[in-house]
Amino acid sequence: MPARDSESDPRQQQPDISLRERRRPSTASTASASGAFHSAADSLLETAKDVEHRIEDALLMLWDELPHWRRDNHFIHSGYRTTSNSYRKSIWSIFYLHNEFVNIWTHLLGAISFTIGGFFLYSVIAPRYETASESDVLVFFCFFLGAFCCLGMSATYHTLCNHSPEVAKWGNKLDYTGIVFLIVGSYVPTMYYGFFCYPNLLTFYMSMICLLGLGCIAVSWFEHFRTPAWRPYRAIMFVGLGASGVVPILHALTFNSFSQLDERMGLRWVMLQGALYIFGAFLYAVRWPECRYPGRFDIWGSSHQLFHVLVVLAGATHLYGIAKAFDYHHTLASC
Repeated sequence: MPARDSESDPRQQQPDISLRERRRPSTASTASASGAFHSAADSLLETAKDVEHRIEDALLMLWDELPHWRRDNHFIHSGYRTTSNSYRKSIWSIFYLHNEFVNIWTHLLGAISFTIGGFFLYSVIAPRYETASESDVLVFFCFFLGAFCCLGMSATYHTLCNHSPEVAKWGNKLDYTGIVFLIVGSYVPTMYYGFFCYPNLLTFYMSMICLLGLGCIAVSWFEHFRTPAWRPYRAIMFVGLGASGVVPILHALTFNSFSQLDERMGLRWVMLQGALYIFGAFLYAVRWPECRYPGRFDIWGSSHQLFHVLVVLAGATHLYGIAKAFDYHHTLASC
């Protein structure tokens, strides 16, 4: 009897088909499992976000809940950190959202950026000009040191201002000291290149600016000068320090044209820097835009935050101006 071909016998094919069907996963079952997984993941994510928001809410306060020593801007209604009495807690607060978050990070990142920029600029221009001297390095160092101190001290103050009254007062002194460092550090390279051909005037104006800076630091730190009776004098000293660069520039314009002084000290960029500072200080003084829309700019876009951004932009503008002055000084300038 001839053997039957197994391929033509349906009875032998059927078990193979059934086996394949049993092994093949159901499309509907897979889709159901995938849907359940995504649903569980979405639910877990929503729960995590809810927990995060609850934690942040527990760590934040309203204006009416603040102690007297922390009340500064009544147009900011919410987003205040709780009083920490702990350096660790205050420092940790830079990693969650509150109404000092932008103030901290704009100047913290600014301090880091200017530090990196200083090393980068040195590596680029030092080998570029054989005539570059230690004096050039020193005046640029003064600028970068001033920018780092101002932005770093400001970030430190805004980080620790919720610690305690004593630490907040100390941080406020630090903040004002940083402003002095930035003003003096910015004027040093400007005066150096602007009055390079007039060493006597350079010495006079640099000495005047440095003495005013020391005076402003003194009235910021010594308690005797921080009383209400000394408030007008403190204001006069800081205004005088800010204006101390205007007098030498006006003097220089009596024996240089505007274009000459622009090339020698980057005058246009110095003026733009001043305009940015003044505009930022104006916004901060009048508390705009939060005074117009109270409670709307609690976390993002308040006057203090805009002021911080403008300070960083002003510093970058000034750096560009003195870099151009340096370039002119080592290529075309002559006394």
